[in-house]
Amino acid sequence: MKKYLIIFEKTITGYSAYSPDLPGCGSTGATPEEVERNIREAIEFHIEGLKQEGSDVPEPTTYSSYIDVAA
Repeated sequence: MKKYLIIFEKTITGYSAYSPDLPGCGSTGATPEEVERNIREAIEFHIEGLKQEGSDVPEPTTYSSYIDVAA
């Protein structure tokens, strides 16, 4: 099992999500719960497609951190 970083963003119409380690794989949803469920399904589908094509499944390499700055 691999653990991918997911970026969640608030949009005008709801929420979006994507993983920097899986280019082209993203999803949307009306609520945070919905977009989280949708991105999980999208990643599973994306990885299955890569395997069927005979392509390598990218390793997770990105990470996140918060930095304090004077604003």
